[in-house]
Amino acid sequence: MTAPALAPTPARASAFERVDRTITGFLARSGVPVLRVGLGTLFLWFGALKLVPGLSPAADLAARTIERLTLGIVPPDVAIPVLGGWEALIGLGLITGFALRATLFLLVVQMAGTVTPLLLFPGETFSVFPIVPTLEGQYILKNVVLIGAAMVIGATVRGGRLVPEPVRSGRGG
Repeated sequence: MTAPALAPTPARASAFERVDRTITGFLARSGVPVLRVGLGTLFLWFGALKLVPGLSPAADLAARTIERLTLGIVPPDVAIPVLGGWEALIGLGLITGFALRATLFLLVVQMAGTVTPLLLFPGETFSVFPIVPTLEGQYILKNVVLIGAAMVIGATVRGGRLVPEPVRSGRGG
């Protein structure tokens, strides 16, 4: 014998609605700040790793990328500490929310540089170009998510925010 199905009652539906509204309200209020601080923490962390020689697993590829992009003008011993400082600055800006527009601009420029190894070093970033990325290629490709996070954060610099429900107009919508 099967258990009787719980038929939805107005009281159950109302209780579910209250819980759902509470949860989505919390997510709408806290989602962007958590995203901003989390993204900032990653940038600060990865930037700090580049400031200590030998700690960043991405340093070699980043150094060669910058060297190639600058036609050899910026050597690796300069490029990596500058990149580390740049990333740490992005991290601090995101964590504190200070100068967010400038911080996001620095992030966009950094991200543009980050994806270039896919084109400059396809033999290292793909085992089968362009469909099977290596571990380095996966590391770079995941930056699409970071770019999306930065876009969401950027949408709030003029006071925008997430809302838990759409605003209903008085025109039947």
